[in-house]
Amino acid sequence: MINPMPAIFFGHGNPMNALSKNAYTEAWAAIGTQLPRPTAVLAVSAHWYLPATAVTATRAPRTIHDFGGFPPELSQVQYPAPGSPELAERVRSLLAPVPVELDERWGLDHGTWSVLCHVFPQADIPVVQLSIDETQPPEFHYETGQRLAPLRDEGVLIIGSGNIVHNLHTYAWGRHMVEPFDWAVRFEQQAREFLRSGDDAPLVAYEKLGRDARLSIPTPEHYLPLLYVIAARRAGEQVSFPVEGVDGGSVSMLTVQIG
Repeated sequence: MINPMPAIFFGHGNPMNALSKNAYTEAWAAIGTQLPRPTAVLAVSAHWYLPATAVTATRAPRTIHDFGGFPPELSQVQYPAPGSPELAERVRSLLAPVPVELDERWGLDHGTWSVLCHVFPQADIPVVQLSIDETQPPEFHYETGQRLAPLRDEGVLIIGSGNIVHNLHTYAWGRHMVEPFDWAVRFEQQAREFLRSGDDAPLVAYEKLGRDARLSIPTPEHYLPLLYVIAARRAGEQVSFPVEGVDGGSVSMLTVQIG
């Protein structure tokens, strides 16, 4: 029996990580060397957040520079991975009867390429992005992840890209070695405990977890990609945290690997 492909949530953090060599990006590169080669990547990025479920369906997705205020060299980065209309159709069939738009306008946003340029630097593995429907509750996103889980048996690497803790209002822009906020540390630790135990229900109902959760997740788009990944977990599968750290005091760089 072929082992299922792992599923991984990446804390992607600052877009400048695409150009940086640091502990986070070196760990992402190490993950890429340790993974079996996937047939394709299905990415759920915090930065494709719209009132619909859509999947990229072009054979040559464009590199989207969806940010501002960064050095011009960041906007020159290209990640020319091929797309996969076939995988897009497979995703649509798995999610039926939920309507899924086959999108030819979007591409790969920085939540996807700023990580994958380190994990798979050759950009030779097909990549498809799935949007996050902003009109739906967390339960919908978790159930969507469950329905996508069979892709792991087909060699597809399911990745989520966001941050378990993501509060830019309190982020220490331009300052280094800032101690993480106590609420950020507590919430990340609480999330780790739920992940280790396989208790997904509190992670789905995160809005009930109190003040630390509210400060850590002031808006949901960076957190929800985690639900797609943990929903694909099989009974008895191990969870690991190959990348750790808190950037700027309030952005968790935790990576969560299933399998």
